[in-house]
Amino acid sequence: MQDQYDPQAIETAVQQRWNEAQAFKASEDPAREKYYCLSMFPYPSGRLHMGHVRNYTIGDVLARYHRMCGKNVLQPMGWDAFGLPAENAAIKNQVPPAAWTRENIDYMRGQLQRLGFAYDWSRELATCDPGYYRWEQWLFTRLMKKGLVYRKNSVVNWDPVDNTVLANEQVIDGRGWRSGALVEQREIPQWFLKITDYAEELLSSLDELEHWPEAVKTMQRNWIGRSEGLRIRFAVPDAEPLEVFTTRPDTLMGVTYLAVAAGHPLAQQAAQDKPEVAAFVAECQRGGTAAADLETQDKKGIALGIDAVHPVTGEKVPVWAANFVLMSYGTGAVMSVPAHDQRDWEFAQAYGLPLKAVISADGEQVPDISEAAYTARGRLINSGDFDGLDFDAAFAALQQHLGEAAEKQVNFRLRDWGVSRQRYWGCPIPVIYCDQCGDQPVPEDQLPVALPEDVTVTGGASPLATMDEWIKVKCPSCGGDARRETDTFDTFFESSWYYARFACPDADSAMLDARADYWAPVDQYIGGIEHAILHLLYARFFHKLMRDEGLLSSNEPFKRLLTQGMVLADSWFTRDDKGGQQWVSPLDVEIERDADGRIVGGTLKSDGSVVEYDGMNKMSKSKNNGIDPQVMIERYGADTVRLFMMFAAPPDQSLEWSDAGVDGALRFIKRLWRQVHAHVQGGAVVALDVDALSREQKGLRAKVHETLSKAGDDIGRRMTFNTAIAAVMELLNAVSRFADDSAQGRAVVQEALDTAVLLLAPITPHVCDQLWQALGHEGAVIDANWPQVDERALVSDSIALVVQVNGKLRGRIEVDAAADKDAILAQAKADENVKRHLEGMTLRKEIYVPGKLVNLVVG
Repeated sequence: MQDQYDPQAIETAVQQRWNEAQAFKASEDPAREKYYCLSMFPYPSGRLHMGHVRNYTIGDVLARYHRMCGKNVLQPMGWDAFGLPAENAAIKNQVPPAAWTRENIDYMRGQLQRLGFAYDWSRELATCDPGYYRWEQWLFTRLMKKGLVYRKNSVVNWDPVDNTVLANEQVIDGRGWRSGALVEQREIPQWFLKITDYAEELLSSLDELEHWPEAVKTMQRNWIGRSEGLRIRFAVPDAEPLEVFTTRPDTLMGVTYLAVAAGHPLAQQAAQDKPEVAAFVAECQRGGTAAADLETQDKKGIALGIDAVHPVTGEKVPVWAANFVLMSYGTGAVMSVPAHDQRDWEFAQAYGLPLKAVISADGEQVPDISEAAYTARGRLINSGDFDGLDFDAAFAALQQHLGEAAEKQVNFRLRDWGVSRQRYWGCPIPVIYCDQCGDQPVPEDQLPVALPEDVTVTGGASPLATMDEWIKVKCPSCGGDARRETDTFDTFFESSWYYARFACPDADSAMLDARADYWAPVDQYIGGIEHAILHLLYARFFHKLMRDEGLLSSNEPFKRLLTQGMVLADSWFTRDDKGGQQWVSPLDVEIERDADGRIVGGTLKSDGSVVEYDGMNKMSKSKNNGIDPQVMIERYGADTVRLFMMFAAPPDQSLEWSDAGVDGALRFIKRLWRQVHAHVQGGAVVALDVDALSREQKGLRAKVHETLSKAGDDIGRRMTFNTAIAAVMELLNAVSRFADDSAQGRAVVQEALDTAVLLLAPITPHVCDQLWQALGHEGAVIDANWPQVDERALVSDSIALVVQVNGKLRGRIEVDAAADKDAILAQAKADENVKRHLEGMTLRKEIYVPGKLVNLVVG
């Protein structure tokens, strides 16, 4: 064993052995308990960031730990390869998205391998490969035949310059993020999956997910948004009844106006005759369609000059068009009760509409609605025959009174999943349009519909729309001229089932085979909280679709979920001539600290100029405070980076990047290396004889097994790797203080070092592999078993007691565990400090509390 720790040489050699042995290749073994550990796969943007490193290190530690516990472990890796960033890069760099994506995959694969992650690379997949997306196309055609897919016009954000649909987040202040053009709301045909058919099950089966964070389950419940209410019809003279859904039918008598979307037939009708309404409708067709934007924007509207009829009182109720109502939500109309709904109150205040309070806390006193709406439930007032009723009684009474004008209904906030994207770099939607036969699914024997990859992307409409040789096909039903769908799938489509395909990536005759049922569900899933709603919801939906197709038997895709915290780093900037901020990498800053270690200033290493500090922020390109993992690996080694990531914070909390913390992690590894080296230099070690140990030797051995017990629980159950590492650090401190070169003393140290290496092996696998062999063990540490706690080592031969005189602490003694009361009292009174407080005093009482204390009462 060399005396100096050389991370580069060690890590290269160890990784080569793993590769040659195909150490992490997984296979199905029904005789063993399986453990499927999966981290959310990355988008191949070009290089890893520290958020990736943290995510994947967490997964790797768990995978390696459970392997050492004897489980059959699968940990795969792949690439979420479709998406808009590749198109943007293609425009910028004048390179096809396919080539850009695959070059990035090659680079990032090398980075992951350099970090020593225990992946089964034989299962690697990229969602842009036809062999992968063929099967989601196949599933889509099956869903078409089952009636779970449909096509309808839907309102989208349309950029009239780039001639493309924009996602809500690409609309900035009402303009396209790239072109700067005013965005329009257009209705275009879109494909939808009927996720609402599964809304009830998606909601109820959240209760099965015992090991998901409650915050994530709450977000999913809120997104699905189950509510019970009444669907009420307001008659409109010379028009179809206006239908609204409300969860507060108890407020029906307080309706003072109705609001409809700009796209509602009543608004469209009024726009034909009223220029001012037409102008308002046109205004609403510009800007984004995000529900969050609608909640925060100014409430605007216009009276349509149309009155509806209140279904109870028969009074006229004016109908307004409002910008906070969308046709894609519910019926495109809402009943407005400004006294008891804050949004309606704000709108009424803006346009001078009346407020009528009909709910009171006690059913008598009228609530104060001068400053805000009264939104709590209570008893009805100003409601005629319904006065005094509480919510439930009013719900039932109004439903009965309204008769055919109302019906009880369960509604969901969840809307069907629009999967069409008018972009190029995605999976083609497998549909053929025939003027004679209508929409036709592509036959199975013609799948995959491969995406042409040698293309030029300009930033406008998808190049697929101009590729006649690709678009023009024959109808699979009549054989006549037909055309392909040029839309591609939402990229959530690919990420919704990749976890299952990892189980059988080479299956060429089915989407999934029996191996998927062996590995699914994933035992531990790890990823960012930003995916708590859509990705996880769509994956759960896909799992149920595949189950109902007979491909899987489980109900949920992920048993356990861990959402890791963000990685934060110092942010520094200089100011340009106009006062603008120019962000500087923290690696380029010489930091000045005060006596307490707080940052008080900084200068550029290059020229000494002053930079300003902006505190700790999430690592990001926008603030140039990301730390390149490659630089850290080359400087410190992968094990040091991994150790710092696991030690700096619990995995579900934010981690503050610290150069000093990385230096500390390296110092600890070097210290472990020196301790093992010094021990090995002492020569061979005899077998441990637990019955022949001295008290000091037993004390160190007790520390070994206390550490083992804690670390195993911290890693395996609590997933608090930082506390497990801290426990190993304490153990090595105890070894450092243990000065016993006897045969059994060295045997106890050998057990302590063996244990420390095994406990750290999932976290720092390369150095631990070398140390394991240096300690005299054959084979790789990855094939070693997780050590077991010897309960006998935790049973101490002695007991520590405090000694009090008149209730005040005067001494501490260590007594034989088998000693009787008289012997313990004698030893307590013999303590030098205790004797001083007994001199000249009369001993009146001797109290012994077994295992805790002795109290001598004197007077």
